[in-house]
Amino acid sequence: MNEVNDQALLGARSLTCGYGGEPVLYDVSLELKRGDFVGVIGPNGCGKSTLLRALTGVLAHSEGGVNLKGTEIQSLSRRQIARQVAVIPQDTVPQFGFTVLEMVLMGRTPHLRRLQRAGKQDLEVALSSLNKTDMLALKDRNIMELSGGERQRAVIARALAQEPDLLLLDEPDSHLDIGHQIEIFDLLQELNAVQKLTLLCVSHDLNLASTYAKKLILMQSGRLVASGSPKEILTPDLLKSVYGINAIVQPSPVNGTPQVTPYN
Repeated sequence: MNEVNDQALLGARSLTCGYGGEPVLYDVSLELKRGDFVGVIGPNGCGKSTLLRALTGVLAHSEGGVNLKGTEIQSLSRRQIARQVAVIPQDTVPQFGFTVLEMVLMGRTPHLRRLQRAGKQDLEVALSSLNKTDMLALKDRNIMELSGGERQRAVIARALAQEPDLLLLDEPDSHLDIGHQIEIFDLLQELNAVQKLTLLCVSHDLNLASTYAKKLILMQSGRLVASGSPKEILTPDLLKSVYGINAIVQPSPVNGTPQVTPYN
């Protein structure tokens, strides 16, 4: 894994894109540097998931552009992108009864030639990824038999097996109880701090995003309306403007990060 430095890893400039000729994102510009942990927040339908698709080149842009390590992403193959960027979508429920190890080995696909089978090095990377996510003891279990939290850890292990520089996550805590939500975000924080993995994470939970992300991006109606530290973004005025709610924002008694309490 490359060491953290000030080099831009991924950047979007004046990005405009959408579906069926109708824009969903408008003039979005952002930059991710190595070691960032950025949370993307905003109301339902504001374009958060669309932003992830655009940043990985899955969704073509009509204006602007996206650069991955200085290269226009549309000029890269899916394999080239997948060697550098791993994505965890909202829906990660497996459709077949693979073992945990078999599923994690699928993360090695970008590093294999067509029809090439995983080898010793690929197995070592997969086992290391399982170890990092505390899933090594469950490597032979059927993925369908895991709890929601265990399954999400296995999905993250599969993403780590790609050996990416950047991990994009779309609500990784959805459908999980509060205990498993904290477990997943603790894991992400460790991967960011210890493994030096750069993270961009969409979240609907403002308090979890505030607790774990170093920086927040606030979106509204397909536009990036503000970016900065949690203290700069989670203010009563911005929350009222974007979410239409009244809220008290107070520092957490545990770590001082801003915590949001809505009221009527």
